[in-house]
Amino acid sequence: MHFNLYCFINNYNFNLINNLPKTTSIIFRNYKYPLGIDSIIKTKKLCKKLNYKLYLANNIKLALKLNLDGAYIPAFNSDFKINSYHLKKKFTLIGSAHNLKEIRTKELQNVDYLFLSPLFVSKKNKKGLGIYKFINLSKRTKKKIICLGGINKDNIKKINLIKPYGIAGISYFQN
Repeated sequence: MHFNLYCFINNYNFNLINNLPKTTSIIFRNYKYPLGIDSIIKTKKLCKKLNYKLYLANNIKLALKLNLDGAYIPAFNSDFKINSYHLKKKFTLIGSAHNLKEIRTKELQNVDYLFLSPLFVSKKNKKGLGIYKFINLSKRTKKKIICLGGINKDNIKKINLIKPYGIAGISYFQN
């Protein structure tokens, strides 16, 4: 079972980042507190040392300024202004969606990869898509799909059924 892995963090965390599998990319996502540029730069230096890709959530302009690997566009961001940025060649846009309408929005935003969530029920999401709805939605786009939401050691084997490009999580990597 080989997947591209994506770990969400909301602050610099040396121990977590340093102990992640070597195929992991980091998504710096912090919506609760003022964005700490110093924390992003420290994370960038550690990611560079460990050869991880680093994406910044919901701020393409800053991700470009800091020369990160890309940006993550959450489902709630349906702004098409992001298409006006002049992206460098190896800058990747990742978007998330929960339904077909949001998938279409992310396609119009020209994301390279698509997080489809929540796959499973979790503490945060009481209603997961489930395997069959996930497969049905993922067939409705040509984007590479990364599954997110409620993934744990008990249900990770089910992911082989959907054959995603990757898996993403928050608590999955912290446990």
